[in-house]
Amino acid sequence: MFEHAEVRGESVRLDATWRAVLARHHYPEPVRNLLGEMMAACALLAATLKFEGALIMQMQGSGPVTLLVVECNSEFHLRATAKWRDDLADEDVRALLGDGKFVITIDPKTGGQAYQSIVALEGATVAEVLGHYMLRSEQLETRLWLAADEHQACGLLLQRLPEKTSDDEDAWNRALNLAGTLTPDELLSLPAREVLHRLFHEEDLRLFDPQPVSFRCTCSRDRVTAMLRMLGLDEVRSILSEQGRIDVDCEFCNQHYSFDPVDAEQIFAAEVLTQAGNTRH
Repeated sequence: MFEHAEVRGESVRLDATWRAVLARHHYPEPVRNLLGEMMAACALLAATLKFEGALIMQMQGSGPVTLLVVECNSEFHLRATAKWRDDLADEDVRALLGDGKFVITIDPKTGGQAYQSIVALEGATVAEVLGHYMLRSEQLETRLWLAADEHQACGLLLQRLPEKTSDDEDAWNRALNLAGTLTPDELLSLPAREVLHRLFHEEDLRLFDPQPVSFRCTCSRDRVTAMLRMLGLDEVRSILSEQGRIDVDCEFCNQHYSFDPVDAEQIFAAEVLTQAGNTRH
């Protein structure tokens, strides 16, 4: 927090969390870097919100990269996945994603109504796309600096607070100019405190205790079972008659779930018994 100024910030460094994502999928370098920057951005945005649930960021496009999805919940558990085709020579967001949209969803933990905002993809980088989104959807001036490689994904966020608390009219522009000198190499190689000291050592900053983040996927056999139950017994039996078994892979963590005919019948056994018990003779 910038004392006596309408400016706040967040800094994030993902190392083991990011490497846990990369250990489960092999992403080409352009896709990897985009996804890493999105993971850092998602953690930064989640830290600015007061909510219980999950923040989900999606970039969907018509280019070689068709989908990027990152999820961060209020406990700072992260997961991510991406889909792409060939021809990944460029790292420009517009070239990789083409025409598309950026979607942010806040899914409350308590089961309340989800909030979703959709805007067009605007910008050549993930940071620019997020900056345009925040200005259009949240009416908050927000700037991000993001970087990712095969070892870590890092980010810095600055946000101009809407309420006026001081007479320092130049604080926001001064903070942007200072942060604008930050390079991706510095963001990836320097500890967060050193980055902040280098940039803002002449500013009056209040630093808060860091919060841990981790990789965690919410998939489970019970969730897949619930999905199959929603399909219905007839549909499940139809799939089994064609394929012999049902195989489901989680796109986030690559966990494999398999159901043979006996497993499938057991899913619906309790439901069938309940229906039989309710039958009147």
